[in-house]
Amino acid sequence: MNRPNLPMRNSLATLETIVLPGDTNVHNTLFGGLLMKLIDKVAAISARRHCRRAVVTASNDGVHFHRPIQNDDVVILESFVCAVGKTSMEIFVKISTENLNRGNGRQVAAISFLTFVGLDENGNPAEVPEVFPESPEEQLLYRDRHVRKEARLKKRDETNALIQSLVDESRP
Repeated sequence: MNRPNLPMRNSLATLETIVLPGDTNVHNTLFGGLLMKLIDKVAAISARRHCRRAVVTASNDGVHFHRPIQNDDVVILESFVCAVGKTSMEIFVKISTENLNRGNGRQVAAISFLTFVGLDENGNPAEVPEVFPESPEEQLLYRDRHVRKEARLKKRDETNALIQSLVDESRP
């Protein structure tokens, strides 16, 4: 059976918020954990929009900061599905900032890639639609999807081995 093949833009989700004093650390920049929460939230919307079912976060490849996110910045998170497996979806999240007082436009502050799995009614992994790129940004991300997947699988194997070692060490 052929899976539907959907354009990446169909899964586009955007979340905007302003950084307030209570959202910042001692350096007057956005708490990393708060940003990770926003990243997971917007990525989940993209994943659900793409597969039209419940999803669960399987992994976050990390947040790669390019510039700090300051108090009073507007933070704009844009996400979309950029690659799929049989039941998994890789979500790209671009985090930009805009300072409304300076009016200097948007600047990319960070990026992140997450993996989500589509779930059926019983909470088991379920097949998700294929995806295809259209814009130059989408094509760039789609082109390098296998490299990211290979790195992610290698990291998963290393993490699983470490966890097993920790379990073995903790046994009496």
